[in-house]
Amino acid sequence: MSVVFTPGEVVMHRNVRRGRIGWVRPARVVSDDERGLLVWIARDTPVVNEVSGDGRGMRSMPFAEYVTLGTGLRHGTWNGPGVLKLHRPGDLAHSVWWFRNDGGEFTGWYVNLERPAVRWRDPGGAAGVDVTDEDLDILVAPDRSWEWKDEEEFLERLAIPEHYWVADEAAVREEGLRVVKEIEAGAFPFDGTWTDFRPPAGWDIPGLTPGWDRPPAR
Repeated sequence: MSVVFTPGEVVMHRNVRRGRIGWVRPARVVSDDERGLLVWIARDTPVVNEVSGDGRGMRSMPFAEYVTLGTGLRHGTWNGPGVLKLHRPGDLAHSVWWFRNDGGEFTGWYVNLERPAVRWRDPGGAAGVDVTDEDLDILVAPDRSWEWKDEEEFLERLAIPEHYWVADEAAVREEGLRVVKEIEAGAFPFDGTWTDFRPPAGWDIPGLTPGWDRPPAR
């Protein structure tokens, strides 16, 4: 692991696809150790999202239409409750998120299937971690019951391979089913770890670091 982050450090958590930025979320490092890289994204964090040439989000239209309209970037804010995200060590093709409600109570896990994270740090000070979100996800309730999420969206995009960033449907599903075994066994990180996490009182809301839009690291 060539790049190691320090607790409290601000990193740019980015989704990149086909050489473009899909979204950017400034995050604060909770820990970076043998369990993986754990980051916190606070409510009201400034974010950037890719939109179509006419300003609409990808999910607001059929994918076949989206790819004909060109793309741009739109600035916004993270409006939901704060979320923890864990990138586990090794070449694992997913991250695990901890969801909570407005009162800070844990409401469930989210398994985001994605290509293994790539860390980066630039001489100018910007640092971050790049992933490529592979769209199919798993929702996990506190009792560890689970269900696939966004399967229809995943299949719709697979039908247009010349524009899609996922080449191997089977590999994505295989990774998901591998994680399901951990979920059902109550193994880490689905064992209650960090379900009561609260960010340190002194943490402010981070902004976009100059260099947030540097070329993808993958």
